[in-house]
Amino acid sequence: MNALLLILKISVTVVLVASIAEALVLSLRNGCRSYDWKASGVSVVDFLVREYPLRWLLPLAFWTGAMDWFYAHRLFTLPMDHWTGWAACFIGQEFCYYWYHRAAHRVRWFWCTHAIHHSPNQLNLSAAYRFGWTGRLTGTLAFFMLAPLLGMPPKVILLMLTLNLLYQFWIHATWIPRLGPLEWFLNTPSAHRVHHASNLEYLDGNYGGVLIVFDRLFGTYIPERADLPCRYGLVNPITTNNILEIEFTHWRSLFRDLASARSVRAFVGYLVKPPGWKPDGPGDTTEELRRRAALQATPPAPSTTPDFIPVQYNKELS
Repeated sequence: MNALLLILKISVTVVLVASIAEALVLSLRNGCRSYDWKASGVSVVDFLVREYPLRWLLPLAFWTGAMDWFYAHRLFTLPMDHWTGWAACFIGQEFCYYWYHRAAHRVRWFWCTHAIHHSPNQLNLSAAYRFGWTGRLTGTLAFFMLAPLLGMPPKVILLMLTLNLLYQFWIHATWIPRLGPLEWFLNTPSAHRVHHASNLEYLDGNYGGVLIVFDRLFGTYIPERADLPCRYGLVNPITTNNILEIEFTHWRSLFRDLASARSVRAFVGYLVKPPGWKPDGPGDTTEELRRRAALQATPPAPSTTPDFIPVQYNKELS
């Protein structure tokens, strides 16, 4: 445990140094203009504001208190002095993370924060720590309450969640190839490139943290295709580097829709339905976009009426 805590203490420095090193190498190799330094600067500001002032202004006391309550009423007690207890905590945390991450894409309330992570139009290591500032307010830790109820100590779960996010730092890279057999059970750069892609074929897939096995189990795994290069960013790209616009544009859009709601169904739908949902008629959800694309790609059915109708020869008129 002490070794893991030490790793976390130095991780901030390692993450920032590694992302700067990648930026320098890519700029030297591909040309300075090929690397979006302004977007990386936005990611650094997002990271520093979240990790320092917001850490004290928005503590996790409420959510950790709830986790402690569930642990006090746990159904089981895991043997944390044995490797099996730690393995169970790891699997439990990965399971909870999968469903949190899936909801972050499929529930608009959570997407308003998570969209900030997907806002960079380039995928690189600096994008890994652009998380947004409102995550602690939206209740994302609610997805992890099952873990202490099943006997997993809250401190261990939170530690493993932090290590989970730290693991995901290195997979935000476009220069690391597919990793062979590891692709079957680990979240890799290839799998995560798909997750960050805005191509219609790649949307809403690969939600895993360290493991990709839950995506395979629940049907959300999408492999990277050699014939379909990833296009990064949001479906409707954000082109500004104004950090306040990036942080709050999705929240402003949500509140505008909530104010326009004409029924309880519409109000609740705007909160819990997927991004792009509309209460009256087709919206722009992933399913609707794919349905429209399929209709456009389907060739028209052949006509049953012949283009030429032959005139029969009447012998009696000849």
